Amino acid sequence: MTPPTRRRRSCRAAAFRAVRRAPVAFGVVLSAVVVGAAAGAGRDRAATGDLALPLIAAVAAVAVAVYTSVRRRRRTRTRTTPGGRVPTVVPLDELDRRARRLLVETDDCVRTSREELRWAAAQLGDEAIRGHEQALQDAASELAASFGIRQRLDDGEGGARALLEQIVARCKAAGRRLDAQAPGFDRTRALERTAREALERAEAQARESVARAAETDDTLAGLRERYALSACLPVAAHQDVAKDRLAFAASCLHRGHRAVERGETGDATALLRAAEAAVGQADLLTAGVARLAAALTKAAHVLPAALTATETDLAQAAAEPAHTDLRTRTAQGRALVAELRGEPGAKAPADGEDTSGDETAAGGRLRAQGPGAAAGGRKAEGPGAVGRGVLDPVRALRRIEEVTAGLDRASHRRPEGASALDRLDRALLVARGSVGAAADYVTTHRGAVGCEARTRLAEAERRLRSAERAGTPVSAAPAPAAALCDAREADALGRQARQLAERDVRTYGTPYGEGLWTGGAVLGGILLDAPRRPGAPGDSGPASYGGPGTRARRGGGDLFRRPKADDRI
Repeated sequence: MTPPTRRRRSCRAAAFRAVRRAPVAFGVVLSAVVVGAAAGAGRDRAATGDLALPLIAAVAAVAVAVYTSVRRRRRTRTRTTPGGRVPTVVPLDELDRRARRLLVETDDCVRTSREELRWAAAQLGDEAIRGHEQALQDAASELAASFGIRQRLDDGEGGARALLEQIVARCKAAGRRLDAQAPGFDRTRALERTAREALERAEAQARESVARAAETDDTLAGLRERYALSACLPVAAHQDVAKDRLAFAASCLHRGHRAVERGETGDATALLRAAEAAVGQADLLTAGVARLAAALTKAAHVLPAALTATETDLAQAAAEPAHTDLRTRTAQGRALVAELRGEPGAKAPADGEDTSGDETAAGGRLRAQGPGAAAGGRKAEGPGAVGRGVLDPVRALRRIEEVTAGLDRASHRRPEGASALDRLDRALLVARGSVGAAADYVTTHRGAVGCEARTRLAEAERRLRSAERAGTPVSAAPAPAAALCDAREADALGRQARQLAERDVRTYGTPYGEGLWTGGAVLGGILLDAPRRPGAPGDSGPASYGGPGTRARRGGGDLFRRPKADDRI
């Protein structure tokens, strides 16, 4: 029996079709009537004049019917409602969410592919992976262009829909390149045939990483003793995170050997990939500590010369016609120099006061104290020194460059010559530290880091590369003034990227639960598609070389839940 609602719907549809066809039917009937009347009128010419008005009405009716039919057909072809031939336009908010998701996903694919490619190069040599390396470079270029478009969009550039569509298209192209290479890459590595040897290589690398992590403990202790707390903050958690990754890698390697003995090569290769990724992240973190120690040492070495150059710039500014902005900048510079010199009770001098003798004396005291005083060593114990003489030399160089750039703007001058190149070297030292620290954090916490932090990091890396070209003999290298601006922007964007990434990690929360041993791997993006609920983190497989469609091909299932009792170390 047909339901009443369906009967009513059928009646309404039939009525609607009848209404739509009524003009055509009326036109046809009226035309037939008029033609018949005209035929009869042929026999009676006296009635011809009486037929003029009906004939005009018939022609008008036919025209209306034809127009209605044509319009209805055109509307059917061009409508955007479901069932039409043109697809529905995606709302802008949905397109923006899609672009953000693809940027994060593609960035993860590129980072994971780069990590596994390094292991393949160590195993097989650079020549064997050349084609896969080229595909990765092409995908990375598409991704960099996508992040550049996203940065333009975040900066308020118009044409949001067109820019978002470009991001979606480029990210999909990058993913397809990597997906197309994934089967060939698996044949090249052939982990299923060489699982035992690959596990032994990874185990040797893990032992070396453990030794480096132990050295990192001593390095961090020395940094905390010599420098201010702010100097060590970028790597404060590296030690603990590296140990977490190495513990996860050791468990995976142990279970991988057991799987090989049982003939379960699929499980063995999945565990191997997870261990390789964890060891790689541990190495990245320990290298970050060593990089910071080297940067702090170099910053402490160049800080005295930077202070002397700033004093010279302040003296030149004092000789120029004074105006409000210049006086303010000069006072700020003098206060900063006095603070970094560790002078007790230092204050900005009155306008027009000759300070050249005092500045020379301050420089003599700093040189007499040695580089430890400028670097923030324990030798400078004056009450005016920050943190009882313990300074952050990298931060000090950043503040000096900010003051000098303010003097440039107030004096309407452009940095040039040898002094500009010296400033650029110091600015690059600062920018490399902030950008490198942000990149390490994003890489080792990418399971939680979102699109905004990655976009700022990509822009910081682009600005840093642009600034670095100023020191190379390339015709397209920027001028020192432009390079200095790029270096300062790279430093600011790098610090912003780090802050945004830390915010994302705090929002994400902890992935640790009953599967305690996999929590760090989930946060680091080593394990994919882990459910966001306590008690079951990391129930999917490790990420591998490839795009969105292939990177999760080494499925994990229950493999990365809590280890069985006989598999524990």
